[in-house]
Amino acid sequence: MIAALYVETGGCYFGLPGVDPWDEARDARQYAGPYPVVAHPPCQRWGRFWHGSTRKPHQYKLGDDGGCFAHALSAVRRFGGVLEHPADSRAWSHYGLTPPERHRGWQRADMHDGWTCYVEQGHYGHTSRKPTWLYANGIDKPHLQFGPSGQRLPQWMIDRYGYEKARRIGIVAMVGGKDKTKIRNATPEPFRDLLISMARSVKASSRPEV
Repeated sequence: MIAALYVETGGCYFGLPGVDPWDEARDARQYAGPYPVVAHPPCQRWGRFWHGSTRKPHQYKLGDDGGCFAHALSAVRRFGGVLEHPADSRAWSHYGLTPPERHRGWQRADMHDGWTCYVEQGHYGHTSRKPTWLYANGIDKPHLQFGPSGQRLPQWMIDRYGYEKARRIGIVAMVGGKDKTKIRNATPEPFRDLLISMARSVKASSRPEV
């Protein structure tokens, strides 16, 4: 059994055997074990626009996520598993984690035997490249597709707008319409299964206690 924390209600982690999903209604911050975890803490307050819309800057404080990332990090360290966040997340430096270098595989993240890496979900079925950072503890570290996932723009976009403008628009914004945020945030099933397999590789005897 593994626990999936901070996941979408009714999303890809629901209905799976051996997976205990914790969504917003259940409040994943209340998870207290004992299973290894896959954690997707909210990222809005840690990314490029952590302060809010460019039209209304500084609406929010950096890292003001109600303690979600801190809890997710603690759960991975205590019970073993893996945490996923967008690449360049400011949460890494805020919590003293060493940011991973791109395309270099697993790298030491902290003094708690944590490991981190950069991976692009485009390798695993996402519409865009979706650069991602992982933090893991207590797992068997698998070899992932660590290199760049390649061009994701269709030729018709490049022909119509030119490469630079098409790149700025992005494939998700072009095809997603009102659902672009949902599409961008979605975890492809092959990537979900990979994260689950990492959490399931945690052995009870190797779970770190913090």
